[in-house]
Amino acid sequence: MVVCLHSPNSLLCVSIEASQTGCDKVIFGGNIKKKASGATMNALVATNRNFKRAAKLLGLDSKLEKSLLIPFREIKVECTIPKDDGTLASFVGFRVQHDNARGPMKGGIRYHPEVDPDEVNALAQLMTWKTAVANIPYGGAKGGIGCNPGELSVSELERLTRVFAQKIHDLIGIHTDVPAPDMGTGPQTMAWILDEYSKFHGYSPAVVTGKPIDLGGSLGRDAATGRGVLFATEALLKEHGKTISGQRFVIQGFGNVGAWAAQLISEQGGKIVAVSDITGAIKNSKGLDIPSLLKHAKEHKGVKGFHGGDPIDPKSILVEDCDILIPAALGGVINRENASDIKSKFIIEAANHPTDPEADEILSKKGVVILPDIFANSGGVTVSYFEWVQNIQGFMWDEEKVNNELKNYMTRGFKDVKEMCKTHNCDLRMGAFTLGVNRVARATVLRGWGA
Repeated sequence: MVVCLHSPNSLLCVSIEASQTGCDKVIFGGNIKKKASGATMNALVATNRNFKRAAKLLGLDSKLEKSLLIPFREIKVECTIPKDDGTLASFVGFRVQHDNARGPMKGGIRYHPEVDPDEVNALAQLMTWKTAVANIPYGGAKGGIGCNPGELSVSELERLTRVFAQKIHDLIGIHTDVPAPDMGTGPQTMAWILDEYSKFHGYSPAVVTGKPIDLGGSLGRDAATGRGVLFATEALLKEHGKTISGQRFVIQGFGNVGAWAAQLISEQGGKIVAVSDITGAIKNSKGLDIPSLLKHAKEHKGVKGFHGGDPIDPKSILVEDCDILIPAALGGVINRENASDIKSKFIIEAANHPTDPEADEILSKKGVVILPDIFANSGGVTVSYFEWVQNIQGFMWDEEKVNNELKNYMTRGFKDVKEMCKTHNCDLRMGAFTLGVNRVARATVLRGWGA
């Protein structure tokens, strides 16, 4: 029989003979193209728009600008696995390696139904600028598989991960491209990739970061992105003569990043008044009991049903009254449809690309200060860099050293962004983009490319 999988750019046709599969049924669970609604700008279009604005401010040569925009390599592979019930399932995996002018390419691998080439391209490009803003010696990459990990068993996820690693093992490497966890993946996923890669290349702990501690992972990595959000928020508030203590926070997304950010912010005296995740949303104007909420979310796999707050419509979470809004879930959630209704004074972008450029303009006119994702959520990749360094040196750091170094990098990064804001008379997003793009452009020219 012939089965057709619709990919975003073409029609992928796969011919399978039942006698060759050894089973009665073949399931195709490939990537699902995210359809941008009228309110949401395509992630790649939005990212390119921000890049072009930064390139114009920097006065980049058109040939160099084009060179920086085009990905170094795009990888698309078919991943077919036997499911636990004996059927076959096929998924499409992607890895976009955007730029390596400043060092090995770096970026997460996500498992999500909405993974597609445009999204992966956008996130890979953002990683290039993010690593440059953080001033760590990496380029940018991103990968993923179009699947719903919640619908797959642990053994199915392992088989899928190992097949994906088999397909890309010769295109990643310690000094080439270093994957990490992202949405829908975690330390266990990295352990499987490490093991599969090592079958071909020998034991290579530095080939992935975000690993379990027992396999060379770094202390402090699990909390790194959330802790980086804390340090970034502290730096921004200090600029405005404020501290975290007493500020009212709303956090959209209560996964790893959102939960850690909530815990660390509450420990510093911040009041978390509302949170949401895939299960629902809750609100308590007096402040949620975060330790109790963390315990509840772990036991019930979500915030829904927590008795320390009132349930609210998850769609309203972004427009709840607060001082600081932290989107820590999917991209494109703040758009022209809801930007006018946002009440927060500050937005800290813990998610990747949560704010569309059109929303940026609306919020800017309202006087809302946005700390952009390529700086605000760079704590994860910064501690991933620390993990990579520890693996290469064969010398592990204690957690205090990791956290102190992260604070140094985040504090210095904010100062660098502010300097670019002054130089180009621009907002924080363009300050971060001009900083990142300028560093990559300089490295590109010095290496003799783009001339």
